[in-house]
Amino acid sequence: MTRPTTLAGLSVLVQDGKLDPTDLVDQTYAAIDAHGDHAVFTERTRDRARRDAEAAARRLRAGRSLGLLDGLPVAWKDLFDMAGSVTTAGSTVLKSNAAATVDAPVVASVAAAGMVSVGRTNMSEFAFSGLGINPHYGTPKNPAATDVERIPGGSSSGAGAAVAAGLVPAAIGTDTGGSVRIPAAFTGIVGYKATRGRYAMKGVFPLAESLDSLGPLANTVQDAVWLDAAMHGLTAPTVRRADLSGITLVIPETVVFDDAEAEVVEAFEDAVKRLEKAGVRISRRAFPSFSAIFELMARHGALVTAEAYALHRERLSGPDAGAIDPRVVVRTRLGEKITMPDYIALLDARDQLIHETVESLRPNELIAHPTLPHVAPPIAPLLQDDELFFKTNAKTLRNTSIGNFLDFCAVSIPCGTGAAEMPVGFQLAAPHHQDDRLLSAALSAEAIIRGEA
Repeated sequence: MTRPTTLAGLSVLVQDGKLDPTDLVDQTYAAIDAHGDHAVFTERTRDRARRDAEAAARRLRAGRSLGLLDGLPVAWKDLFDMAGSVTTAGSTVLKSNAAATVDAPVVASVAAAGMVSVGRTNMSEFAFSGLGINPHYGTPKNPAATDVERIPGGSSSGAGAAVAAGLVPAAIGTDTGGSVRIPAAFTGIVGYKATRGRYAMKGVFPLAESLDSLGPLANTVQDAVWLDAAMHGLTAPTVRRADLSGITLVIPETVVFDDAEAEVVEAFEDAVKRLEKAGVRISRRAFPSFSAIFELMARHGALVTAEAYALHRERLSGPDAGAIDPRVVVRTRLGEKITMPDYIALLDARDQLIHETVESLRPNELIAHPTLPHVAPPIAPLLQDDELFFKTNAKTLRNTSIGNFLDFCAVSIPCGTGAAEMPVGFQLAAPHHQDDRLLSAALSAEAIIRGEA
């Protein structure tokens, strides 16, 4: 594709009348159709996209643009209700459900900004894996891999692959344990997990409602900021670039570097040095709350597993169980062992750990660490070895799931490459409801983190 893949670059062309939205949607589908990996999308909503693009073209010709995103393509993880389409959650057992009659509110908000919804992207079944492997619709290949086929990360696997391959400039995913940030880090793009509840959750198929959050995958932080505004109904973003000299990054000395690949640590530390040279203050200290999370899970079970089992209990006891990915079934059934006292203990301890962690941070501090401790591994060994699959899945989710448990907002930004020249992610995180402060810092720091400034 010769066209720009950032929303900002496309917006200039569309708003100036140099690129018609109908031509842009035709180019988008041509790229999707020509792409060798047909596991990226589970559905292409061509009729809707054509109507949306034609409406945008009419507005622009009449001088009535809805704003920066009018006429630009976007894709949706297959968890969001889209009118006239079936939400399958990456599973075949939901394919016979009735089509949604209305858009999920967040889909409607993005449509109200003029964006053109081109389709549904593939995902880990029921969003219950950080690897992105799907035995029903296929596993999208990581576009950054040049040696062997590697996982894209999950659960928003198709969303990450679609953006990284240049098929769409942006996609919207969900994040319960890292499902936006993991594919972003593995494929070398930006992934922003908003504070839980920042956007309307109605019409979004859940995994664990205590942890579920939403966020965009895009090529730049600026694009993510634009999408964030549209997702909660603003006509334009309000986030401003931060003064880097007023920011302190706190690098945890607990958990997040355990068993990390040397090349990942090196890429992260190189980015830290660049930030420090640019005036950002760096601090390193222990976070006991991080290790406490995993001690709690060892004692009481995982919160995500308890809530996923409650959601799927009837499905797992009926004929549908045989049609679900066996690995999803095994992991979900672990929730059967979690008692009500265990669940309440998890919730109580979570509230305390959130409070302790927030209180330990000063007003100008953000948390920074490698998004993931390793680069994207090859697909084939994970398909052949269940023990390796579960071990890799746990390690992949480790760093990012800390933020979900502590109700952080976070953004993953590419910071270099590791083994096999695969992308490495740099995560910035802030306490809940400090999204604007986080995005302000990320806007200013992005070029430095990437090594482009």
